[in-house]
Amino acid sequence: MPFAFDNSYARLPDTFHARVLPTPVAAPRLLALNEKLAVELGLDVAALASPEGLDMLAGNHIPPQAEPIAMAYSGHQFGHFSAQLGDGRAILLGEIITPTGARRDIHLKGAGPTPFSRRGDGRAALGPIIREYIVSEAMQALGVPTTRALAAVATGEYVYREEVLPGAVLTRVAASHIRVGTFEYFGSRGDAVGLKQLADYVIARHYPDLTDDADKYEKLLEAVVSRQARLVAQWMHIGFIHGVMNTDNMTVSGETIDYGPCAFMEAYHPNTVFSFIDRQGRYAYANQPSIAQWNLARLAECLMMLFANEAEAPERANAALAGFKTHFQKAYLDGLRRKIGLMETQDDDASLLADLFTRMGENEADFTLTFRHLCASIADPTADAGVATLFKDPSSFAGFAEKWRARLAQESGNLLERAEQMRRVNPAFIPRNHRVEEAIAAALKDDLAPFHKLNRVLEKPYEDQPEFADYMLPARPDERVTQTFCGT
Repeated sequence: MPFAFDNSYARLPDTFHARVLPTPVAAPRLLALNEKLAVELGLDVAALASPEGLDMLAGNHIPPQAEPIAMAYSGHQFGHFSAQLGDGRAILLGEIITPTGARRDIHLKGAGPTPFSRRGDGRAALGPIIREYIVSEAMQALGVPTTRALAAVATGEYVYREEVLPGAVLTRVAASHIRVGTFEYFGSRGDAVGLKQLADYVIARHYPDLTDDADKYEKLLEAVVSRQARLVAQWMHIGFIHGVMNTDNMTVSGETIDYGPCAFMEAYHPNTVFSFIDRQGRYAYANQPSIAQWNLARLAECLMMLFANEAEAPERANAALAGFKTHFQKAYLDGLRRKIGLMETQDDDASLLADLFTRMGENEADFTLTFRHLCASIADPTADAGVATLFKDPSSFAGFAEKWRARLAQESGNLLERAEQMRRVNPAFIPRNHRVEEAIAAALKDDLAPFHKLNRVLEKPYEDQPEFADYMLPARPDERVTQTFCGT
C-alpha cells in the first residue's frame, strides 16, 4: 500500500472533527498523477498508479491505517461570521511522514458529503479541480508556500451547479489544514480547553521551538503573523489574487490554500478583482495585506484567551498584530528591490517603485512581462524599447528608466550578474488565466493535452523556454478572463 499513515489530528478529541468515509464513485479515471511529488513524499508511484491506488485516490477504497475525518472549523466569510463551517466536501484520509521527517496531510477534495456539508453534495466539478492542480503546482514552482496537488481523478459521475458538469476528486497535500477558522471554532464557543489543545497541537506540529516558552501562545500569534506577512508579500510579487481570503481559507502553517476564484493579474491595476462573488472588491489585489491583518486579528481574539497575563492580553495581542505591517513591508520592499535589480536599501526606494507602479497602472502594462523585460534592460539600455512597448504611451517608461538607472549607479556590481539574479525572481511564465481556462475547457471535452502541456511549461517559470514563448503572452481581447468562480 502506498500510504503509511500516522494520524495525529484524528487522535484529538471528537470536537475537532467528524469521522466519515468517502462516498464511492462510479467509474474513477486517473487524470493526473504528480510523480515528482509522490517521490518527495516517499510514496510508491507504481502503487498509486495501479487500479488499487486509483481506488484510494478516488475514495472507493480506504487504505490501511487511514482514519478519514472531516475537520471542524468556523470562519468569517466576506466579513460575516459563520459559527459552523467545516469540511463540507473534503475528507482528511490521514497523515504521512516524508523521508525528510516532515508530516503531511493527505486530503481528498470532492470526496462526498460530510456532517458539515450544509445540504451540499460534497462533490467537486472537474473544472475547479483542474484549476487547483495547475495553480497550486505553479505556485510551488514559483517558490510560494502552498498546498500541493498529488492527483486528480475523474469520478465518472456528474455534479449539478448552474449546469451539469463532470465530477472529479483532488488529492491535496499540505503541511496541515488547520486554519484561522479552526481557532475561531473553539474561541467562539468559549471552549478554552479545546482552544488550548488546538494551540498546543499547532505549536508541536508547526512551531516546536515554542514548546517550552512561558509565553508560547503569544509567540505563536507572532509567528503566524510573521509567516502570513511574508506569504502575502510573495503573492504581491507575482500579481497573484487569492480571490476569497476568508478566515477559513488562511492556514496557520503559512501555506496558500483553497484555489477557488483565484487569478493572476495581467494589466497592472491595484484594485483588480476577478472573483464573481467579490462584488465589493473586498479581496482586490491591493487589499490583500490589510485583509490578512484583519484575519489575523480574529486569530488574536482567540489566542489572547490563553495568554499568561490576562490584564495585558489585549495590549500584547495588538502589539503582535502591529508586527504584520513591519514584516510585510520589509518582505514586500526587499522582494521588489530584487525584482528591479537593487541589492542595497535606500529610503527612496519605495518612491521609485511607486512611480513604476503608477506608470504601469496608467498605461495598462502587463505586470509579469514588465518585470521580466527589465531583466534584459538592466544591462542593455537598448532593450528599454522592449519594455516600453508594454505601455500604452511608450514614452512613459523613459521617465522611470532614467531614475532607475541613476539608482542602479549608486551600487557596485556586475550588471550582467544582476540581470541573472533578476531572472530568478521575475518569472517568464505564470498560470495566465486564459491558459487555465483553455485547459479546463479542453478537459471538459475529454482532451487533457492542454492541461498537461500547461503543467510542463509552469514547472520552469523562471526559464525562457523559447519553444513555449506564446505562453508568456497576455490574453488577446477575445481571450481575456474577467471573472472567476468558486468551485462550490
